[in-house]
Amino acid sequence: MGPLPLQEEHNIGLEVFFTDTEPLGGRLRKDPEDFVVKEISEPPVEVLEGDFSIATVTVRNWETNRLVQALADSIGMSKKAIKFAGTKDKRAITSQLMSFKCPPERLLQVKLRDLRISNIYRSSTDLVLGGLYGNDFHIKIRDISIDQERVRSLTERCLGKMVSIGGFPNFFGVQRFGAVRPITHLVGKQIVKRQFKEAVLTYICEPYQKEPAKQQEKRRQLEKNLDFENALAFYPMDAIFERSMISHLSKNPDDWTGALEILPENLKMMFVHAYQSYLFNRMLSERIRRGISLNEPVEGDMLLPLNKKRLPDRHTYIEVRKDNIDEMQRLVKDGRAFISGLIIGRDPIYAKGEMGEIERSIISSEDLIAEDFDIFEIEKISSNGIRREILAPVFDLKWRVQSDKETVMDNMPIERTMLELKFTLFRGSYATSFLRELIKGPLIVY
Repeated sequence: MGPLPLQEEHNIGLEVFFTDTEPLGGRLRKDPEDFVVKEISEPPVEVLEGDFSIATVTVRNWETNRLVQALADSIGMSKKAIKFAGTKDKRAITSQLMSFKCPPERLLQVKLRDLRISNIYRSSTDLVLGGLYGNDFHIKIRDISIDQERVRSLTERCLGKMVSIGGFPNFFGVQRFGAVRPITHLVGKQIVKRQFKEAVLTYICEPYQKEPAKQQEKRRQLEKNLDFENALAFYPMDAIFERSMISHLSKNPDDWTGALEILPENLKMMFVHAYQSYLFNRMLSERIRRGISLNEPVEGDMLLPLNKKRLPDRHTYIEVRKDNIDEMQRLVKDGRAFISGLIIGRDPIYAKGEMGEIERSIISSEDLIAEDFDIFEIEKISSNGIRREILAPVFDLKWRVQSDKETVMDNMPIERTMLELKFTLFRGSYATSFLRELIKGPLIVY
């Protein structure tokens, strides 16, 4: 029996570890340069007279929604005219394609810190959220307090177990919920339950212990008096989305849905998606807890075959039955199909058998019905639901252990160990969920 997850992990549905090795410890993202992500996508075709400019955007320490807002302000255009295929980690060096509905010359005028725009060309099509293959990662886990030989041994054992089944549990990582303040799914739950006031107040007022003390104090101050007009004078300037909601409420008291409506479309969607992700994590945790295989389908499982891009097709489902189970097990073993779990929505496709029991039980425990996800009060955030692979394969994995010197306050160097990894994941799979099996630390580490 290995270590148990902390309560803060339970709060986002991460209730188990798949591996039983002792914690490696260490620290991710000591510097943004320790977490490098390069998107793998299919660029739109170049069209010399196209309406869109396609460019590679490389940034350091930028959250995607804030990046899009800053780019829009810098170019002088609506943020709706900027599209991207996938959101990226903030404390990292990330490189991805973006599309802009403007001539290339306007991109050359952008002057933002820690940002580089390159490989600009015109196209007749823009990018679509989700339209990527995967991501390449180059990651360093620093400040590991155990010696190199022990790190090497633990890493071999932990990775060996995951390699033996072809990957790791495809949990949604902490970034889905908020790395410092993991409340996004709580906002989503309140939206789904039509508790719009509570959703707004959770987002702008709910303090979290790992935020800076002054930030917590400002949230409590607003929570206490709900004086939105005066809050604009003291609320942190860098909390741009919260401030936009506060500004709306200062002019339109009690218009809680309106306060949500003014947020960027992908951020509004993220609230509901985060709640769906929390439920998926709980379902996957329960499957692991019951000892049901992640790479050998059982009767009632729903499989996702590979599509033409060699990615799991989340819109095509094959039920595993008694009369086809041998064939389905071969498909999964050969990497031509993946076992799936439910992303609940207004049109859910439940599994049968034991996995179906798990899915229905967890949805019932939240007092949900499918129609709850038809959110007509707020435009464009209703969700049909889908099924998602429960195992995330890891490609081209390379790793090495080396010395990592640290300087402490008295200027005396102490020896630490560093684990460096390079690997590739399918789109939508979280590197932090992979690394979590190694580190087994508190959420703030990731």
